[in-house]
Amino acid sequence: MENNETVERCTHIEIKLAYLEDFIKGMQKVTLEHEKRLDALSAENKALRQKVAELAENQEGALPHIRPPHY
Repeated sequence: MENNETVERCTHIEIKLAYLEDFIKGMQKVTLEHEKRLDALSAENKALRQKVAELAENQEGALPHIRPPHY
């Protein structure tokens, strides 16, 4: 009887381990996708910052404080 219980417990542990391995693989996939997206957003942010800096340099004097037309 004790041997049967041990086999049953091992089976349950193996099942849980299989689910955990699948979960970790899924999490790794999501993490890699997020990392790629973060890299792309960082590159886009850097390009936009450079563009704003270029526009500010090319601007004559300080930027005027004018109300937008919708006011």
